[in-house]
Formats: sequence, C-alpha cells, structure tokens
Amino acid sequence: MGFSKPAIDELVGSYPVCGHCGAKNVVRDAWAEWNGPTREWVLKTVFDEFACDQCGESTSPVWKLDKEFRTKRIRRLNDEMRLGSFQHGTVVLTTGIQAYNEEWLQVISDTIARYDGFSEDNDPHGEHDFGSFEMAGEKLFWKIDYFDLEMKRHSPDAANPDVTHRVLTIMMASEY
Repeated sequence: MGFSKPAIDELVGSYPVCGHCGAKNVVRDAWAEWNGPTREWVLKTVFDEFACDQCGESTSPVWKLDKEFRTKRIRRLNDEMRLGSFQHGTVVLTTGIQAYNEEWLQVISDTIARYDGFSEDNDPHGEHDFGSFEMAGEKLFWKIDYFDLEMKRHSPDAANPDVTHRVLTIMMASEY
C-alpha cells in the first residue's frame, strides 16, 4: 500500500501563523457580493496576499500543527467507532472470533465498547486504537486501522472522518 503525506495545511488541526511575528492573526483580503435571493453576503474571491493583524506586516503564513488537538480528535473518533457510531467504517471478525455464538459476540462487542485499559504500553500515541482482554480463557485483541475512503491506501488524515475509513479488527491473540 502506498502512502502520500498530505500538505500540512490540509490536515485537521493545522493553522497559519505570521511568518514575521508568529501571531495567529493572519488575514487575507477578499471580495464578497450581495445575494438578493438569500439576502446575505457570499464570498466571491480570495486574494493571494496575506497580512498579520498583530504586527501589520505583509506575510507568508507558516503552517503549524496542533498535535494535541489531533490526538484528542482521533481518540474521540476511535472511541465512537468502538461504540458503533461511525461515518465510514468496517468491523472485521477473524475466523476464530466468528466461531463464537451470537451471545458471545455481543459480550465481545460490549467489552470493546467499554474498554478502558489504555496505558503507555498499549496506547503510546493516546489514540485508543488497540486493546486486549481475556474472555472464556482466551486472549482477544482489537485494533483500529485508518484507510482512505477507497480502502486502497492509508488515510491521508486520520483526524478527518470525511477522508478516513476506519477498520476495527477483532481477533484471538493466537491468530495474530
């Protein structure tokens, strides 16, 4: 599978700062036109020049990435996936898990939804994308992977549910 890293300005949690003073007050000139039927101003054109409201200089913005914001968002989306609430996603059960009856499958699903055993060892990035537990004497794993919407490559931005298809895989440790 190929992976092409997106430009930082396209990632959720990225923002421009002034190339001179580092302030977040970067602005651009634009034209808006009045739309009679909707009775509101509509953006018509955005110009190429940037300026900083704080230092007053013309600038080229420098893009910063809020990693903590991104991690929290990925964690929230993964937690929603485990609870069965997701925009684009698939749940995969390995053959060992498929051998369980419906009642046990529900117990497994509920256990994954309630899972809170995250630690530095099993969740070093803080994304809640992996867990393990024991059931009926068997060790089970679950993990979440991120793909693009066509399921051909890694997701260009795991923090963006509009471009990410999450895959929750549930397996027996012996199948790993």
